[in-house]
Amino acid sequence: MPTSPRKMRLVANLVRGQKVTRALGLLKFEANSGAPKIEKLLLSALANWQQKNEDERIEDANLYIKEIFVDEGRMLKRLRPAPQGRGHRIRKRSNHVTLIIDSKVEPLGSKAATKQAAETKGTEGSAEAKPKTRRSSAKKSTETKAEATA
Repeated sequence: MPTSPRKMRLVANLVRGQKVTRALGLLKFEANSGAPKIEKLLLSALANWQQKNEDERIEDANLYIKEIFVDEGRMLKRLRPAPQGRGHRIRKRSNHVTLIIDSKVEPLGSKAATKQAAETKGTEGSAEAKPKTRRSSAKKSTETKAEATA
């Protein structure tokens, strides 16, 4: 892309690790000149993911930006006329952006996993969607004593 790598890294750092839907929203309203280019790249990566995983839906896949980095590309060197017969060098920089998306799998015991399971199965009559009750402090203290003596 014909933009300096330093400017493009600002946008890349903005979306690194974000969910794809959130990243698209951020890029749509970002004022930086590299945002539309990264948005187009992210849409291309989504299309590629869709091509490889035809049986899955994008909404259910829980996609996020796993990796994004910006490397320096070719530099076009030009000379601009300057006073007294001199020439000032102009360096037109470019960059290479690499973007990898992946689906995030939550650990089984986490809150996000139970929320995701509740959304897919529906919360009607589901025992998994209900939060677990907290144990009393007396039970906790006896359990810790038992673990310490064992």
